[in-house]
Amino acid sequence: MTLRTAGCVLVVFLWSVAVVLGQYVWSVKYTTQRICVLKGSTVDLFCSYTYPRGKVTTTFWFTKMEAGKEPKDLGQNPEYAGRLEYHGDKKKDCTLRITDLRERDSATYKFRFITDQEGGKYYGDPGVTLSVTGLQVKVTPAAEGQKTLTCSTTCTLTDNPTYIWYKNGQHLDEPTSQQYSSNMLVVGDSTVDIYSCAVEGHEALHSPVVCFQVKVTPEQYSEYKTLTCITTCTLTGNPTYIWYKNGQI
Repeated sequence: MTLRTAGCVLVVFLWSVAVVLGQYVWSVKYTTQRICVLKGSTVDLFCSYTYPRGKVTTTFWFTKMEAGKEPKDLGQNPEYAGRLEYHGDKKKDCTLRITDLRERDSATYKFRFITDQEGGKYYGDPGVTLSVTGLQVKVTPAAEGQKTLTCSTTCTLTDNPTYIWYKNGQHLDEPTSQQYSSNMLVVGDSTVDIYSCAVEGHEALHSPVVCFQVKVTPEQYSEYKTLTCITTCTLTGNPTYIWYKNGQI
């Protein structure tokens, strides 16, 4: 009876040790592994990590790694100067914030930490794949006298955003979807309508505008063409464009 009881105690003890050790392994966990966000916005790469022993001495994020070489800290990259905020610590949180995103920031980001133990270095796969996109209005012919406008991105925006449409600088209450069908048919004098789109919560990050010039008569009601406002550089401040015909607004 005594030996049988001791055996049970030993099994329970070993199982408990395995559980405790299993809680402290080398690991990096990313809350989201793929993110698509707007150019000019801010993103948080949420992350946590664990290690078996020792004290963490160094933490950093990187995007490139060469065999046999220590990856380079993004914080030392002049491309990210003033735009990186490490919100983590040297215990378990490794969250990184990137502000004023640019399309060239699109990459896979990984976290690395180093401890005071011999060989105590670790980085987490697969990392966070970040895609940065701008907005663009794409035009598709629809029914006669109509066009379908799509607020297009190069990747699917995270968090299922609400879209905002603008006509001649005025916010349209409807729709709030990625597509908008507009009636371009005007009988009488020529007119110009200017359209752009944005995402709720990022209203300052407008798409470039698309302009439609329409001149029709009852006999030629389907005669219209599309003009796109083009600049040789990207203007700041989300300007309002004004079109002139024969010197007149």
